[in-house]
Amino acid sequence: MTLNTIHHIAIICSDKEAALHFYHEVLGFPIIRSNFRQGRQDWKIDLRINETTELELFIMSDRPARVTDPEAYGLRHLAFQVSSVADTVAELENAGIPCEPVRLDAYTGKPMTFFRDPDGLPIEIHE
Repeated sequence: MTLNTIHHIAIICSDKEAALHFYHEVLGFPIIRSNFRQGRQDWKIDLRINETTELELFIMSDRPARVTDPEAYGLRHLAFQVSSVADTVAELENAGIPCEPVRLDAYTGKPMTFFRDPDGLPIEIHE
């Protein structure tokens, strides 16, 4: 078996406008497709992360909140590599998104930190 790359990452969001503002406008992921699914009464919006990876947003207002912070089974957090953690933190904080203090990864020695999406999903940036 050969798994070449990650095709997409799916996230359930509670608010369409807040999710699009955060993922599309602030983080800058372009919209590929946006579809209202009548049978499910929800939105499925696909965003481009890079040439091979998409971010799938499912907008569902009736789902339970995240259980713990972030130690429940399942997705722990989403992480993106950036050229400069300090520059990215400055951009996020200028957009009104608070970040945790920058620290060095214990294994790589590189700067990293976390911030959260509108529904509290932890997102890491790492050099």
